[in-house]
Amino acid sequence: MARPYFRPSIDALVGYKPGEQPKPGEPIIKLNTNENPYSPSPKAIAALSDLAPEALRRYPDPYASLFRRAVSDVLGVPPDWVLVGNGSDDILNIIIRACAEPSRPVVYPSPTYVLYRTLSQLQLAESVEIPYGEDFQLPLEALVAAQGAVTFIATPNSPSGHRVPHSDLRQLASQLEGLLVIDEAYADFAEETALALAQEFDNVVISRTLSKGYGLAGLRLGFAIANPALLTGLYKVRDSYSVDAVAIAVGAAALRDQAYKDDCIAKVRRDRGHLAQALQDLNFKVWPSETNFLLTRPSRGNAEAIYLALKQQNILVRYFKQPGLDDKLRITVGTPEQNAALLSALPALA
Repeated sequence: MARPYFRPSIDALVGYKPGEQPKPGEPIIKLNTNENPYSPSPKAIAALSDLAPEALRRYPDPYASLFRRAVSDVLGVPPDWVLVGNGSDDILNIIIRACAEPSRPVVYPSPTYVLYRTLSQLQLAESVEIPYGEDFQLPLEALVAAQGAVTFIATPNSPSGHRVPHSDLRQLASQLEGLLVIDEAYADFAEETALALAQEFDNVVISRTLSKGYGLAGLRLGFAIANPALLTGLYKVRDSYSVDAVAIAVGAAALRDQAYKDDCIAKVRRDRGHLAQALQDLNFKVWPSETNFLLTRPSRGNAEAIYLALKQQNILVRYFKQPGLDDKLRITVGTPEQNAALLSALPALA
């Protein structure tokens, strides 16, 4: 019999399961984890090549000042309003560790990013999941009534792709006693962002990542924007050197190259529209999206069968075996060639 090495809550925990990752060199069309289909900025690649060996020998700047200045210049917020982390997942973890505990629940509408639940369980905090309706209208009254220590709103949301109206977010921020964390992982693809709310309300945290819009998912770099007084509490639970020297230099260069990022975003938006129309022509229901992916439902509801058949053809899409999503697929927008390969395979399956 195995010894009880772990806390009972860890033994009982079903850990977060990331999307499938092919082995290096496998001929896979990967449309399952919402990476940007285009390479990072050439300026980011140059920053990686130019990194001095001394930067690797020494500990990195614990505040990632070079990157915070880039955020300040690009987004128009003071540097001390920026906290940098090892991906936006690190930011979310910091917030949960600082604010949640058994008597302080974490609240969010569902379906959404399932890591919120996992992080809450690790902290022994209750997760209050409030269902979205079929139209993904934000359940405002129920979210306010739950009064979480932390309320997460992903906007645009995954897996639905919809953006929450600013009027709803503003009303929520004004009525919550705890933190409102607006997870903007996909903000670069959206028509609007909620950045201004962080300066309007002292209980609002905006979370961003360079994984999606900047094509840097492998770098692991994210950041939060909030009032400096609020960030002071988050710094207390943050790892001292959570962001390495490579990420700081490459991320700052990528962020400053807005022209390249905007060009990639424009291509993804264009191809998102083309892919959505082609899927509708195949009798898929396609939900409106302001992200780099589409939530779709085949006419026969045979999402799992399609997912498995595509996998046999080396095409990965995302299937969630859970109520409300088990008849749907989430499909990342790829390059035109990748999208064409997917669309070529689907008629025989749908």
